[in-house]
This record gives sequence, C-alpha cells and structure tokens, in this order.
Amino acid sequence: MFEHNLLQDQVAVITGGGTGIGLAIARRLGQLGARIAIASRNAEHLEHGANVLRETGIDALAVQLDVRNPEQVDEMVLRTVKHFGSLDLLVNNAAGNFICRAEDLSPNGWNAVIGIVLNGSFYCSRAVGQYMIARKRGGAIVSILANYVWTGSPGTIHSAAAKAGVMSMTQTLAVEWASHGIRVNAVAPGPIEGSAGAAKQLWNSPEAIARITAMIPGRTWGTPDQIADAVAFLSAPQTSFISGEILTIDGAAWLNRGTFGFMA
Repeated sequence: MFEHNLLQDQVAVITGGGTGIGLAIARRLGQLGARIAIASRNAEHLEHGANVLRETGIDALAVQLDVRNPEQVDEMVLRTVKHFGSLDLLVNNAAGNFICRAEDLSPNGWNAVIGIVLNGSFYCSRAVGQYMIARKRGGAIVSILANYVWTGSPGTIHSAAAKAGVMSMTQTLAVEWASHGIRVNAVAPGPIEGSAGAAKQLWNSPEAIARITAMIPGRTWGTPDQIADAVAFLSAPQTSFISGEILTIDGAAWLNRGTFGFMA
C-alpha cells in the first residue's frame, strides 16, 4: 500500500503504544522506516509492545509515562530527542473509557477520562509542538478520536466530551501552527476488532457485539491495521496539504443513525 521507506528517518512517538491500536500504529510506522518510541503508564504493556516490535525488526524506545503529568510529558520529549536526535511525529492514542450513565458518573471517573484523553493530548501536543517550533523543521501530529465525536454517545459522556475537545484542539492547532510547518489531523475509528481495552470496557458481551454490528451498514468491523494505515497516510510527506482534518473510519456507521434506518 505504501512505499517501504515512506517515513524513512522520521521519529514517531505513539502514546498508548504498547497494545491494540497504538501498537498497530507503531508497527506500521516502523515498517515504513520511522524510528519508534512507544509510551504508556503500564510497564507490562510497554514490555509487551517493545517485544512485539522487536520481533518485526523494530527496536523501539519504551518510555513509561502518565500523559496526565506534564512534567513526565516534557521528559518524554527530551528522552526521545536525546535517543534519536529528532522528533517528527506525535500520535495521541492514550485513552480511557468505560460505560456509565451520566447521573451515575463520579467526579473521579469524569476527571480520569478527561485527564487522559483531553489534558493528556494537549500536554503531549504542546510539548512536541514547542520542540517542533524551536527546531523550525515542521512535523505532524495525529490524534485518535472515535466516530461518536460527531454525535455524542449515551453511556460515554466523559469520553465523548473529551474526544470532542481533542477534535476542536486538532482544528485549532492546525491553524495556529500552520506557519511553523506543523500539520495536525485526527482519525476517528468506529468499532475495531482486536482492541482489548475497548472490548473489555465497551463490548464485553455477545449482545453488545450484535447490537454494535447491526449499526454498521456492511456488518463488518474495522481492524487496528486499517487505523494504522490511516495514520501513516496522514503522516506522509505526500499529504502535506492536509491539516485540520478528521478522518472517520467506521464503515459509515455514524451515518446510519437517521430517523428512518430501514435502508441499512
């Protein structure tokens, strides 16, 4: 699909890069020639991700990091630049989510998801953006959202609000940082197979899987590799005129929510 050396000598940081979609992104960018740093607050996820990448010939830098801590984020940027000599691409993938009605959601539950998704994406974007601006060579930032940024989603008010905030941040930074050669985009996946964290929290029963599948017009789920390909596309030099875009990858699922759903 892509030239083997599409991202040759680019340095990419993927938060939440030890498992699931984040690991698929790290693997794909590494296969395209990028040098990879994966970040996670979970040491076991980091070890797993580094081992998987090593098996495919990618020697990744693993950084234990809580994206809610701006000091740790700043240190992650310093470590990455010291290790590789550069930092060209940030993928904001770290996330948290669980099903809960709004009236039952505790302040701690709200703050946990807002802290990881919205605050963490800002802290990482800010730190990497400051480096890119000072370096004067541009770069790219891609954030992973969800298809319900367009609609909201009952039971996930914390995640929907946080990811909608990251969408707005994406569009704002695309304008603010364009003069520095920094492109800022996002990918909004729908239901994705093999995403262990989401599966445990969001579709942990046959009934939930059947209900979600029925919402997808083609009745098939996406894959982590498809999301990884979209991130690679938005990261490539050939797409240098794309910025402020939200690429939804959900098999038209969010469009299949009209009043008269009989056509699907």
